[in-house]
Amino acid sequence: MSAQTATLKPTTGNNARRDFYERIGALSMAPLWESMHQLVPPMPAPKYVPAHWSYDAVRPYLMESGSLITAKEAVRRVLILENPALRGTACCTPTLYAGLQLILPGEVAPSHRHTQSALRFIVEGEGAYTAVDGERTIMREGDFVITPTWTWHDHGNDSSKPMVWLDGLDIPLVALFNAGFAENYGADEQPVTRPEGDSDARYARGLLPVDWKPTRQTSPIFNYPYTRTREALDRMNKAGDPDPCHGHKLRYVNPANGGAPIATMGTFMQLLPQGFATAPYRSTDGTIISVVEGSGESTIGDKTFRWTKRDHVVVPSWARVTHRADTEAVLFSFSDRPVQERLDLWREDRGGK
Repeated sequence: MSAQTATLKPTTGNNARRDFYERIGALSMAPLWESMHQLVPPMPAPKYVPAHWSYDAVRPYLMESGSLITAKEAVRRVLILENPALRGTACCTPTLYAGLQLILPGEVAPSHRHTQSALRFIVEGEGAYTAVDGERTIMREGDFVITPTWTWHDHGNDSSKPMVWLDGLDIPLVALFNAGFAENYGADEQPVTRPEGDSDARYARGLLPVDWKPTRQTSPIFNYPYTRTREALDRMNKAGDPDPCHGHKLRYVNPANGGAPIATMGTFMQLLPQGFATAPYRSTDGTIISVVEGSGESTIGDKTFRWTKRDHVVVPSWARVTHRADTEAVLFSFSDRPVQERLDLWREDRGGK
């Protein structure tokens, strides 16, 4: 018997296994059979939880932050919506970041760019602007605005009142791939090189410039106004019965390819008629909801949250959810569904057990 064979000879029972694990551990190896049930679970078992943020409770802290630090000093003055089970990670779900950004009258949030894609959903106020690669757009409550990956962007408030919007970014996804880059612009504001409404005129009318070719997967439209979205929901509400699981629900699209406006994040708007209660539903994409109008409640797993206008809720992956509207309600939401669909991972369950 060789010395090597003698070294590898097991002892007995659990002691033999522990001894074996220690020896292969020295080679940066581990036995799959000890963790396979966790690595390949029979169904999703998210390590984050449902949560609700009342805007009435949050808003005073947002306004207080405005007296503690300027938008320029902070670069982005945001209070992160951190999942209670993911404290210290700056994550709302394991793949998505969410926060509420405040910009006061006369302030500018300095121009920069980064590989993380961002969405802005306007929660309170109107009249502030965001500028993306040389074009400004005025933002109003309920508007959905995108900042594509690696585009220069800054924000300013020329109105007389505070503006608050929901920031949604794919920060955790980009971190997972270790693909994050960032760069500050040489001035607080980038030059405006295109007239306001230029991208809307070129790409948002069911038409595209004849020789235009997309250069990336994100939408060439960067402001999806709430007035148009609300009109579409109203027409759906009058034209037919609501879907049992969703009410009347629309997804925002990139007009160049029919996909999501942002490659990593899907965005949606749904109307729940007064008194309407959805059937149980679950899907593999963790979802962050912003209440645009109305009041009601959501039951997520075994937790029920009462919500009203401007509140925020997170629904974990594969958690069964139902919504009930006290009044006619409108909900904006975003999730990582486009990534899951692209990888053939996304799955839904409409009312099953």
